[in-house]
Amino acid sequence: MATTIASRGSRAETAVRDTVLRLIDEGRETGVQVSAYLDGEQVVDVSEGIADPASGRPVTPDTIFHVYSVTKAVVVTALHMQIERGHIGYDDLVVAYWPEYGQHGKEATTVRHVITHRAGVPQMPVGVTPEQMCDWDWMIAQIAALTPIAPPGSRALYQSMTHGWLIGELVRRTDPQHRDIGRFVREEIAEPLGITDLWVGLPEEAAPRVAKLSLAYEPITNGPELYSASMPPQVDLIPAVFERPEVMRAPIAGVGGIFNARSSARFWAMLAQGGALDGVRLLSAERVATFNQPRSNADEPDIVMYGQPLPLSEAGYWLGQENPPCAAARYRRVICHPGAGNTQGFADMQKRFAFAFCHNRMQMPQSRDEDSSAIVAEAIRSALDIEG
Repeated sequence: MATTIASRGSRAETAVRDTVLRLIDEGRETGVQVSAYLDGEQVVDVSEGIADPASGRPVTPDTIFHVYSVTKAVVVTALHMQIERGHIGYDDLVVAYWPEYGQHGKEATTVRHVITHRAGVPQMPVGVTPEQMCDWDWMIAQIAALTPIAPPGSRALYQSMTHGWLIGELVRRTDPQHRDIGRFVREEIAEPLGITDLWVGLPEEAAPRVAKLSLAYEPITNGPELYSASMPPQVDLIPAVFERPEVMRAPIAGVGGIFNARSSARFWAMLAQGGALDGVRLLSAERVATFNQPRSNADEPDIVMYGQPLPLSEAGYWLGQENPPCAAARYRRVICHPGAGNTQGFADMQKRFAFAFCHNRMQMPQSRDEDSSAIVAEAIRSALDIEG
């Protein structure tokens, strides 16, 4: 089996490198990393292109990238770990752990509501600045004081940025050591799995390895009112905000992760293998097997996200779909998470296949044909013969 996987992996790596170089030559990408696992073995590890066009610094395997909402998958996994350890329950009230949260009609919010983006608080605090966003205690106090847009549990309202503080504070308050979410991820997920670059709060010494971002689209300035409230312009997911040193250092748990593809793929491989990798188990296979159960009322429009239904699972992950933003994952059985600019990660538990795509030319593809991550993922599937 190992020889077969190695042979298939060699074909896949060649196919990926050829595909990535073509996308770069066509001007569709600048710097790209791709990593993939099959049956718990790394089969693709490709780094190509330019990390910093101003200096000419190339992308290497050690280059790290802003992954935006891919961070949500790591953080919600931390909460599932706390649930499995018996520190908190899905149907527990948030106020049982975070009493200050029980204000202005949020008293009935459950942990499940938070996980499934039904807490009713997608909006960021009014007037929030990048500096305030970096102050965890300030953000927690402000989120606790929010008035919900809708009663908790009543409807889907995507927690574009607030999700990270909601989940991260529940992890912190239920952790016997009361570690912040960045430290928890490092010590309970990354280090046990031998992952080097899964940062939620970047150490200063790692900053020179971060790839420089560029925008290949105009920031949205005329979106729905709640869309703008969930990602206000002054803290939007753009280079001018997220390349600020203080923002990179802060544990902005919903959208602030800085990973490389090797590290992201290894995280997703743990999920693809049913919660364990290389003898290290973080979650039970029984729990992970439920992670691709679609969220109830899956076709409900989400008024934060232009009234579109979002393909979310009951466990808080996105599910694959034919078109962006989850086109790389493709199949509804696959758990995934897209990040702003089209960074991707997914785990296919049925095929035991995991994939991560990191890049620095932020895009908003409208179809599979425009979606570099989907094009690369299909090249891997074809080379590994794991279609369908």
